[in-house]
Amino acid sequence: MIRTLTRRYTLRTSSSCNRTRMSSDNSGKYHQNLIPDANDDDDGMDIRNEEQSMVHQNVGAGTPHHDLQSDMEMMKERFAKLLLGEDMSGGGKGVYSALALSNAVTNLAASIFGEKGKLEPLAPERKARWRKEMDWLLSVTDHIVEFVPSQQISKDGTNMEVMVTRQRSDLLANIPGLLKLDAILIETLDNFGQEQEFWYASKNENQDMDNSSQRDDKWWHPIVKVPENGLSETSRKRLQYQKESVSQVLKAAMNINAQVLSEIQIPESYIDSLPKNGRESLGDSIYKSITVDSFDPLQFLSAMDFSTEHKVLDFKNRIEASILIWKRKMNQKDGWNPWGSGISSGKRELFEVRAETILLLLKQQFPGVAQSSLDISKIQENRDVGLAIQESYSRVLESLAFSVMSRIEDVLHADSLTRTRRCGEIDCSGDTDTLGIK
Repeated sequence: MIRTLTRRYTLRTSSSCNRTRMSSDNSGKYHQNLIPDANDDDDGMDIRNEEQSMVHQNVGAGTPHHDLQSDMEMMKERFAKLLLGEDMSGGGKGVYSALALSNAVTNLAASIFGEKGKLEPLAPERKARWRKEMDWLLSVTDHIVEFVPSQQISKDGTNMEVMVTRQRSDLLANIPGLLKLDAILIETLDNFGQEQEFWYASKNENQDMDNSSQRDDKWWHPIVKVPENGLSETSRKRLQYQKESVSQVLKAAMNINAQVLSEIQIPESYIDSLPKNGRESLGDSIYKSITVDSFDPLQFLSAMDFSTEHKVLDFKNRIEASILIWKRKMNQKDGWNPWGSGISSGKRELFEVRAETILLLLKQQFPGVAQSSLDISKIQENRDVGLAIQESYSRVLESLAFSVMSRIEDVLHADSLTRTRRCGEIDCSGDTDTLGIK
C-alpha cells in the first residue's frame, strides 16, 4: 500500500490529469483490500475522482524536492502506524484497521480545527495539512471494491459479459458528497477573512469588560464585539445566509453519519450489557409517558430535564437501548413479551416508533451532543474499513459545522443584545431603521 500511495502522490504532484471513475448503477459482491496487489500499478483508480481533486487541489504542487520527499516519508510513517493498528512496538496489541483509520481522521480533525472559538479562516499551513493528510486517508477507499458485470467485445467480435471491479457503491455515493460538504465549510471560514463588522475582545478586555453579551453556557469562548449601533443590515443578512448554508451542511453530515452507523453491526458485547426489558432501561416514569394512549413527542420532550449535556446523553442512551430491546423481543421466535401477555404486537411496534421519533427529535434539538454508548460500541468493534472512514469523516464534518453555526449564532446574539441596549438608551418609537430593528 505504501508503495502504491507513494507512486500516486508523486503522480499527483507532477501532473494535473484526472480520470473519472465508472458510475454504473449495477451492484455486486464486494471485498475490501487494505493492502493492494502488485498489479495495482495498472488500476484505474490511481487518481482520485473529480470531486476529490476539486477539494484537494494544489496539494504539494510547486513544493521543493526535499519537501516532497519529506511528505512521502511522513505518509509512509502514518500508514505503517495504521497497518500496525497504532501499535508501533509490533507486539500485536494494535486495534483493528478500521478503528485505527477512524482514530486517525478524528485526531487529524482535532489537531487542525480544535474547538472553533472564533469565526476566522484556517491558517494556510493548517488548511494544506488538512487537505493533504485527508487525501492520504481517503486514498484507502480506492482499494475497497466490488465486482460488477461489464460488456466486452473480443477480437473476433463476440460480445461477452465479464466481471470488473469498481469502488464500492456506498463509497461512490458518500465520499464525493462529504468532500463537497468539506469544501463548503472551508469556504465559509475563508469568507470570514474579509473585512467584518464584528471582532473579538482581547484577553485583557475580557477581564475588565462587562460579560453581559456572553452566553452563560459559553463563558470560555472569546467575547464577540459589534459596533455601538449593531451590525448593518447587509452584514446581518450575510451572516443569516451563512448560518443557513452551514445548517444544511450539518443536516447532510448528520444524515450520512446516521446512515453509516445504521449499517454497522451491533456488537454482541453491547447487546449483553442491555437490561432485560424496556421498562428497566427507561425507568418507570419515562416508560409510562411513552406508553400512554395519547402521546405527543414534543410535549414529552418539553417536560424532560435537559439542563446539562450529561442528562441529554443519559436520556439518549436509555432511548436507544429501549428501541433495541423492543426490536429484539419482537423478533424472537419464542414470543417472550417484556410487558406481559396483554400487550399486542401492534402496540409493541407503536411504542418502538414513538421511541424512534423521540430519538430523532432529540438529535435535531441537540446536534452537538456527544456520541451515545451504542455509537461508541459500534465504532470500536467495527471491522469494515470503508464504513469506518465514512463514519469518522462525516462525524468530524458534523462537529465542525455545528461549531461554525454556533459561532455565527454568538455574533447574531451579541448584535441583538447591542441593538436592544441601544434601543433602551434612545427613543425607538421613531425611526428604527438606523438600528436595524424592524
